[in-house]
Order: sequence, then structure tokens, then C-alpha cells
Amino acid sequence: MDYRIESFAYDEEIQFEHARKIRTEVFVLEQGVSHELEYDGKDKDARHYLVFRDDLAVATARWRQTDKGIKLECFAVLPAYRNQGIGKIILDKVLSDVKPLNRKIYLHSQDKAVNFYLRNGFSVVGDEFFEAGIRHFLMNYE
Repeated sequence: MDYRIESFAYDEEIQFEHARKIRTEVFVLEQGVSHELEYDGKDKDARHYLVFRDDLAVATARWRQTDKGIKLECFAVLPAYRNQGIGKIILDKVLSDVKPLNRKIYLHSQDKAVNFYLRNGFSVVGDEFFEAGIRHFLMNYE
């Protein structure tokens, strides 16, 4: 399979529309996250990513700088494209872009994704918490 990754800013409307569609399908429709929580006003401050298979956008993610470091967020893969290594493709690209910034890298992982992040260099910090009604864990990149 041929995959292409694009990194883009919020104001690149065509790319952001692809990301919005993926996030809406995965987080809003599939997981029941409210539209207001998913579109939290922080997209304009983030660097965004898309993974394309052929010409179809199948995954997205973003990162942004916070007072705690670099926060990786909004990782979503369309259901038909899961378990094909796409999550690792996008995570590796994001990490390669943020590591040179020499800041702490962290994320809030949904419970069902913790093992994926553990396999990719993250560790769980502290106890579970709920975000958008979904069980999460704080994870730091080691």
C-alpha cells in the first residue's frame, strides 16, 4: 500500500476539511463526543497531519505546544483502515517532527489505545481520568 503524509496548518482549508471529516466520523459519530468538545478552538494553534492512501484521507492527528510541553492530540484512523499500521505511520511522523523541539512530549490516551502507545515509547503517568465521557490516561514519551 502506498501512503502519503501531509503536514499542514489550520488555515489550509482543503486539508483541514479532510481532517474534520475524519474526526467527525471517529470521535463525534462513532464515539459520541460532542461537536463542541471535539472542535475545542485549539485547531488554529496546532500543526495537523493527514495520511492518504492513494488519494483518500484515512487518518489524522495534531500537536500543539502547551505550558506542559508538546501535546499530541486527535489521532484518528477511519474504521475501514484500522489495524494496518497507519496509526504507527502517523505517530512516527509526528514524533520525528516534535523531538527536535526538545520539550516534554505527552498525550491523553483513550483506554483502548494505551497498549499501542506503550509499544511506541510512551509510559502511563498517574491514574485514569475521564475526558468527553471516555476513560483516558496521561502518557509521556520516554
